[in-house]
Amino acid sequence: MKSDIEIAQECTMLPIAQVAARVGISEDDLDLYGKYKAKLTDECIKKLSSNKDGKLILVTAINPTPAGEGKTTVTVGLGEAFAKLDKKAVIALREPSLGPCFGIKGGAAGGGMAQVVPMEDLNLHFTGDFHAITSANNLLAALLDNHIQQGNVKRIDSRSVVWKRCMDMNDRALRYIVVGLGSKSDGFVREDHFVITVASEIMAVLCLAEDLKDLKRRLGRIIVAYDLDGNPVTAEDIQAVGAMTALLKDAIRPNIIQTLEHTPAIVHGGPFANIAHGCNSVIATRTALKLADYCITEAGFGADLGAEKFLDIKCRQAGLTPSAVVLVATVRALKYNGGIPKDQLGTENLDALKKGIENLGKHIENIQSYGLPVVVALNAFVSDTDAEIAFVKEYCASKNCTMSVARVWEKGGEGGTELAELVIKAAEEKSEFKFCYPDDLSITEKIEAVAKKIYGADGVDIASSAAKQIAKIEEMGFGNLPVCMAKTQYSLSDDPALLGRPEGFKVHVREVYVSAGAGFVVVLTGSIMTMPGLSKSPAAYRIDVDDDGKIVGLF
Repeated sequence: MKSDIEIAQECTMLPIAQVAARVGISEDDLDLYGKYKAKLTDECIKKLSSNKDGKLILVTAINPTPAGEGKTTVTVGLGEAFAKLDKKAVIALREPSLGPCFGIKGGAAGGGMAQVVPMEDLNLHFTGDFHAITSANNLLAALLDNHIQQGNVKRIDSRSVVWKRCMDMNDRALRYIVVGLGSKSDGFVREDHFVITVASEIMAVLCLAEDLKDLKRRLGRIIVAYDLDGNPVTAEDIQAVGAMTALLKDAIRPNIIQTLEHTPAIVHGGPFANIAHGCNSVIATRTALKLADYCITEAGFGADLGAEKFLDIKCRQAGLTPSAVVLVATVRALKYNGGIPKDQLGTENLDALKKGIENLGKHIENIQSYGLPVVVALNAFVSDTDAEIAFVKEYCASKNCTMSVARVWEKGGEGGTELAELVIKAAEEKSEFKFCYPDDLSITEKIEAVAKKIYGADGVDIASSAAKQIAKIEEMGFGNLPVCMAKTQYSLSDDPALLGRPEGFKVHVREVYVSAGAGFVVVLTGSIMTMPGLSKSPAAYRIDVDDDGKIVGLF
């Protein structure tokens, strides 16, 4: 059996100008990065703004497991399937982070016959967007420390610096560090921190900005520290906005590549969904909506994280309304949620499936609570039995939603045409989209709304230090912002060991801070970290370049 990278390397790509032409984009509207990837020009995006919007289809999933779900694979395959049905569709995806690429999760280009290419470029440096975001983030950090060193006109309290440095790699040793050691000219000694680039507020700002002008406004609002009187100090206050914008002026433009079947894919931005808001850029999604009758996009991890943030943060800020939601699951992952070890998932076990399917059930109910139609995509594995598939289909029917077995990994678009037809039908249904909570609730009430309605918690346990942080945020006038919950992806709760549909638990909130530029309040729960670490045997061990210069081991 060929690996994903072997399939991707053997495909015949079309020049990206030919792929873009299929949706009305001329070569003059592209800034080419070689033959097979490009950025859309500002002029192209402006021209498209007058086009009518297509329908927005969100792809999400159950909570991820070691058994695999294949959300990106289904997203890509669904886009290919729309093309098989002669429907004009454009896929909108996030860019992969180097952290998981060299860590546990691997790349994020899809799989099998449902991939976006060039796969190696996408999973590694791509067009340099993440490098630009990292540089802008760390320029702000350098300017902040330099301001303190060069007289500290803004009277910044060095004990109240909240801006963190970042890098796009899992490196646990950088979570807590000390900077400024050495002589007086080397700066003030203080504790500092690194986050992974995909958790940087700069990433969120870029992904939520409407245009370059809005990007500058948002960058200026970023709170980097507090002064000796407890007042916030922003990036604008320390004169960092212009230089940061210069680093980001190309990164804010979306990228276009193709699937194995040459369906256009706009790939842009990449915040994680467990520690950030988990969606590709607003500009990318809006551009795809202007280019096609259907924009098929995805949100990270399970629906309790990515979909909740897509709906409550991105849609709220950008004025987007999905027409339908695709919820990806696998028989294997549902049995894992039912307590079966990974090495036994290939054996039929209806009892475990019956127990584990409650995880799927909760996600279905959650999406329906937003007033949106749901289609379940059961991503097929060869070990799935007819009885197991029939059980899942019957269960979905009892939850008032349809289900299709997706065979896009094996067959590409051809394996997803039934799913595409169900999605088209669902997108025509009348729906009344509504948020999980209104703007005027307090921050604590918003946290409780997500915990109780989406996670199924009995309530929240907020640490006294976090309660003080909430009070400060509301005092500063940010109480109307939505909340961005940082939580483990492996469970509906904040405890990764609680699989299935846990009950009788509380969500533990340990820290809360405002991302004023992004326009949300970040809530850290459980033991979630904003700088991941590498595993005992990271994927990096298996990645290499052969004597012919071909990358191997990347998946």
